[in-house]
Amino acid sequence: MNFKDVLERRYSCRKMSEKKVDDELIKQIIDVSFIAPTAVNKQPFKIFVMDSAEAKQNIHDVTRFTFGADTFIVVGHDPKEAWTRKYDNKNFGDVDCSIIATYIMLKICDLGLETTWVGHFDSERLKSLYPEMEEYELIAIFPIGYAHEESKPSHLHYESKGWDEIVKKL
Repeated sequence: MNFKDVLERRYSCRKMSEKKVDDELIKQIIDVSFIAPTAVNKQPFKIFVMDSAEAKQNIHDVTRFTFGADTFIVVGHDPKEAWTRKYDNKNFGDVDCSIIATYIMLKICDLGLETTWVGHFDSERLKSLYPEMEEYELIAIFPIGYAHEESKPSHLHYESKGWDEIVKKL
């Protein structure tokens, strides 16, 4: 699959089959984070793979948006490790982490798996369950799996603002 195919095929999958995702595929997904760009190459991110029975239950406790997935990746960043722009003290941790998360999301699709970017979760609760997450700003949970045969993109997937609404040539 070429890059454009990945972009066109990807959608927010909200129903996954019971088929387990192989650990080798999870490794390939995480590997793309090492080639993703971050500001001043600070790499302030952390990736948490959650696939034990306890971890899956805890994910269910912090969000209802699990979509039947068996494996989850949580992505966060340490603001103290991120580059900060000197002119206005803008910390780039969220930007860096979003780039990493996007690479992860696209690699999931590239491997024939599905996901959706879940931002609706109780980050503080998750950090209380996992002290190793305390220092991180958690920005996304990715439920990972194979699409259920009934899964399809939502009607919103096909809606987009027009070129004139988004692009301004100066």
